[in-house]
Amino acid sequence: MSAPQLIALVIPARYDSSRLPGKPLADIHGKPLVQWVYEKARQVPSAAQVVVATDDARIAEAVRGFGGEVRMTSPAHRSGTERLIEVMETLDAAIYINLQGDEPLIRPADVERLAQGMLADPEIAVGTLYHAITPDEARDPHAVKLVLGPQGDALYFSRAPIPYPRYGAAHPGFRKHVGVYAYRRTVLERYASLPPSALEQTEQLEQLRWLAAGVRIRAFEVEPTGPGVETPDCLARVRALLAGAPNAGFAGVATG
Repeated sequence: MSAPQLIALVIPARYDSSRLPGKPLADIHGKPLVQWVYEKARQVPSAAQVVVATDDARIAEAVRGFGGEVRMTSPAHRSGTERLIEVMETLDAAIYINLQGDEPLIRPADVERLAQGMLADPEIAVGTLYHAITPDEARDPHAVKLVLGPQGDALYFSRAPIPYPRYGAAHPGFRKHVGVYAYRRTVLERYASLPPSALEQTEQLEQLRWLAAGVRIRAFEVEPTGPGVETPDCLARVRALLAGAPNAGFAGVATG
């Protein structure tokens, strides 16, 4: 019998956000933002371990204060993936799921769907999530769109509305990328040797580095998700959603 494939959830959290400084510590109904994400991660059935990865002592103190596990990482990292790779050196697992620290509305069932998809097919090196959006939403460059091949692998990610609707009747619909990633340890070990591609630098989308290197990214569909916290306005909306305010713009949010 083969050994179980352990899954670790890593939540990168940095203090210096240009649009909302101190974002992981922003108060949402008596709890810091990072605690909401951590508690959702702990509800993922397949997760053997959940850790917050940060370079800031204030965030580390807050995580320890609510009983969470934290790993200190270098302040030189330019992305959550780089932070995750440093954590990988001291956290042994077969699959690592990078869960963004500004997504307090993430559904544990969606993360579990990603985990189970990775476990079901050992050929998948990188996995992620997506959901359908309207043409109006697709015009927003902050909403990253993707197009899929017949097996569910991503062909491309873009801030532009892809595929271009030249003939509307034949259009497959727009799909929005949900920024949750699952990686096998073996593919993360390759990351340092992969230079940023021209496509990545043009779109400012890190996942294009994997595609340029020939690494497949399998995408799993979920229901539309709630907003993340990027700006003070986003924070106010999320507070309203988690308080159960009517007409806040997203249904089905669990506050536990």
